[in-house]
Amino acid sequence: MPLPLIGILRGVTPSEAVAVGEAVLAAGITTLEVPLNSPEPLESIRLLAEALGERALVGAGTVLTPAQVRDVHAAGGRLVVSPNCRPAVITETRRLGMASWPGVVTPSEAFDALDAGASGLKLFPAVQVGLAGMQALRAVLPAGTRLYAVGGIGADDFAAWRAAGVDGAGLGGALYQPGQSPERVGEQARTLVTAWRAAGGEA
Repeated sequence: MPLPLIGILRGVTPSEAVAVGEAVLAAGITTLEVPLNSPEPLESIRLLAEALGERALVGAGTVLTPAQVRDVHAAGGRLVVSPNCRPAVITETRRLGMASWPGVVTPSEAFDALDAGASGLKLFPAVQVGLAGMQALRAVLPAGTRLYAVGGIGADDFAAWRAAGVDGAGLGGALYQPGQSPERVGEQARTLVTAWRAAGGEA
């Protein structure tokens, strides 16, 4: 079963996307997100989708409109991650057969997202909500709802978040910073995967 980790490659460029993506994939992270506020994001998504094929789930982050959803789909992306909960974005994502991970903070946003068909929920920014806030939200979510913590989460606090009830995490700055070599990103990815597994995060 794939690790429940999303590798966020914010700022990656098309020329380096595939090498960085391969390094992250080799470490065991099989879900890759290129935020749309990166340079030429749709080209990076297209290249990653072509190169990684069936080995990874590739898509976009910071997706704000249904039109952007269609652009990501046309580029070969199969994952849409957003910082907010916009039902029109979620329904368009699901209509196209893609995975939908909208950002939520409140129960109202969480239930609106689930009603619209979200695949799972992205608690963002997780550092703002905190462990106690996350547990309060988790307590009212339907059984089986997948909740990923994103924003300020790293190897040092995986254990606390896992113990408190999150199912997965999105990894941004701790995994990739613009300009880093694939080798460096691979090292960081391996560190994060090792820490996640040590925190009981196999599934």
